Amino acid sequence: MKPHITDDTRKLREDSIFLKTPQNAHFIESLPQNIRILERDELKEYFNTNIKLIGITGTNGKTTTAAAIYSVLLDMGYKVALLGTRGMFINDTRTKPKGLTTPSLLELYEDIDMAANMGCDFFVMEVSSHAIKQERIYGLEFCLKILTNITSDHLDYHKTWEDYAKTKMQFLQSGECIKIINLDDKSGASMRFYPHVLTYGVESKGHLFVNAYGLQDGIFAQMSLRLQKDSMQECVIESSLFGLFNLYNLMAATLAIHAITKQDIQSICACVKNFGGVSGRMEIVSKTPLVIIDFAHTTDGMKQVFESFKTKNISVVFGAGGDRDKSKREKMGACARFYAKKIYITNDNPRSENPLSIAQEIAKGVFAKSLNETDIEIKENTSYEIKSSNAAITMQIILDRKEAIKLALRELQKDWVLLVLGKGDESVQIFRDNEIHFSDKECVQEILKDK
Repeated sequence: MKPHITDDTRKLREDSIFLKTPQNAHFIESLPQNIRILERDELKEYFNTNIKLIGITGTNGKTTTAAAIYSVLLDMGYKVALLGTRGMFINDTRTKPKGLTTPSLLELYEDIDMAANMGCDFFVMEVSSHAIKQERIYGLEFCLKILTNITSDHLDYHKTWEDYAKTKMQFLQSGECIKIINLDDKSGASMRFYPHVLTYGVESKGHLFVNAYGLQDGIFAQMSLRLQKDSMQECVIESSLFGLFNLYNLMAATLAIHAITKQDIQSICACVKNFGGVSGRMEIVSKTPLVIIDFAHTTDGMKQVFESFKTKNISVVFGAGGDRDKSKREKMGACARFYAKKIYITNDNPRSENPLSIAQEIAKGVFAKSLNETDIEIKENTSYEIKSSNAAITMQIILDRKEAIKLALRELQKDWVLLVLGKGDESVQIFRDNEIHFSDKECVQEILKDK
């Protein structure tokens, strides 16, 4: 029988073993003398880690790439576990609800132990920058790591982009496993000559590269895989997913699966076609009118979604999280101004901050140089028209997210697209210490049903 191991002083029992981590080390001296201290290096003595670990990090694309790998491996007949933002799944069954992208070190070892004991061949997991920095993946040996991209995010925690990028790259640089990088990403490209690196790209010719592609009604891409100079394999990716960024995600997944299974690339691509995407990630909630919800909550994430619909007139509903990186708010507003014709700024988990202040910071980016220091304060529930080089843009701050979505749907014109961004498949709004049930998908469906 496995002993009771905890990293939380509140859960101590007389027979407990206490796991020492950087986060709880300052409690060690106050523990009862009969409590045995467990060092992190000793965890493998108590937990089964005999499973192939696949770790995916990056600013955008972690969830979809991880889910695609999980889904395709299952289709190919492997036993697989998936851990990430959406919770934990083992062989198509949810075993844990949504939580942190990467849990605590002890919880992670418990999850891996469960999957290994259930006979899983692979354990696919998202790896956040916080988890890397806080050593929540300490001691784990990965068989493969993926870096999707690095753009600005989490500067509330990392303080500088340099520290954020360094943290992400640190994960890739350690270990002797296979590393898969996006050659079209500047940070990834800087690592292309490292040992054990495989590359993919749409613009750049990596080991897996695109010869031609279309994104009109989903994804169609003719690709080549070249692992040796005199060896080339052709393959085609077809998918119902939208957007260039999803092509990158599927390429990363395809190359990863080929690297760890050595299966024929064409048979892998055939299974990729069956992957239907992830709830709340570029999800079509309605086709008529066309309404998409997505988790995009950074400038780069928004840009990727906007680019997927740049041939259409765009309406967008979005906000920015409170108590999080403030430097991205104006940039998100400027990004919306560049692509959208109608902009509705609203709440997105304001937490302890003033919701209107957050919205006004975003609005400054929408106005750009249209306002000067002497202009009046940007108000809630007031429509503003902004002249742009492309056309006139309208912007409103409507803090009630449901009302913002309702108005956006009411004003949505024929053949336009409404993008509801920021929350994806989240099911709550966070106001200070209160969590209120709210789902963008449910909200859109309810409003359209009543129309």
